[in-house]
Amino acid sequence: MPVVESPLTLSAVLPPGIYARRARALIGRSAMVGRHIWLLIASGFVEPLLFLAVFGAGFGTMIGPVTGPDHHPMRYITFVAPALLAVSAMNGALHDATFNVFGKLRSKFYDTVLSTPLGTLDIVIGEMSWALIRGGMYSAGFLAVMLATGLVGPVAAVVCLAAALLVGASFAATGMLATTYLRSWQDYSFVTTATMVQFLFSTTFYPLSTYPKALQWAVQVFPLYQAIQLMRDITFDTVGPQTAVHIAYLLVLAAIAFVCAVRRLHRKLIS
Repeated sequence: MPVVESPLTLSAVLPPGIYARRARALIGRSAMVGRHIWLLIASGFVEPLLFLAVFGAGFGTMIGPVTGPDHHPMRYITFVAPALLAVSAMNGALHDATFNVFGKLRSKFYDTVLSTPLGTLDIVIGEMSWALIRGGMYSAGFLAVMLATGLVGPVAAVVCLAAALLVGASFAATGMLATTYLRSWQDYSFVTTATMVQFLFSTTFYPLSTYPKALQWAVQVFPLYQAIQLMRDITFDTVGPQTAVHIAYLLVLAAIAFVCAVRRLHRKLIS
C-alpha cells in the first residue's frame, strides 16, 4: 500500500500514512450503489412515520396531555415527534455504519481499497460521510412531515436538521467503532439489541420522571437520550444550559469514537 503522510494535526493520536484526501471516492461509490437500491434506502423513512401515525391518529388519541420539558401540558404526539426525529437520524446513520461496513469487511472490499492510495482514515471519513448523508435524508423527510402537520416551526425545523446531523455523526462514529469488534453476522444482534434498548428507554415515549431515581441516571448516559432531549429543547423552544450539555456530549462522543474507529480499523486491516 502506498504510504501517504497525513496532513492532519491528528498525527499524535492516529497512525501515520493513512490519509490521502480521497474519501470522496468512497462517497461517490456509495451514492452510485444507492441509486440502484433507492427503494431500500427510501424504506428507512417509513418506520418513524408509521410510529408518528400510530401515536397521532391511533394510540395517541387515548392518552391525555403529558408534561413537557417546560412543565406545560402538551399533546402526546407533540411530545413524541421530536424523539422520533432523533431516532430517524440514529437509524439512518447507524445502519450504514454497521451493517454495510461489516459486509464490506467480510467481503474484503477494504483490502482492495487499500491497494490504492486511499488509507484507513479515508475509509472512515468516506463511510461516515455517507452514513451522515443517509441519516440527514431521513431526518429531512421526517421534518417535512412535522412541518406540514404543525409539529415544528420553520426556524426550529432548520435548527433541528443541523442537530440531526450532529446526532447522525455521533451514531455513525460509534457504529463504525462497534463494527470493528464484530466477529460474525451473529454478533450483529448485539448492535440491534443495544439500539432497541435505547429506543425503548431513552424517554422516546414517556418522560424521564416516570423512572425510579436510580434508573434515571442510567438512562441519561444513553446517547439517544441526549439526542432526544436536544431535539425537544429546539422544538419546544426550551433551549438553555442543558442544551449545551447535550451538544457537548454528542460532540465528544463523536470525536472519541471517530479516533478509536480509525485506530481499530487500521489495526484490523493492516495487521
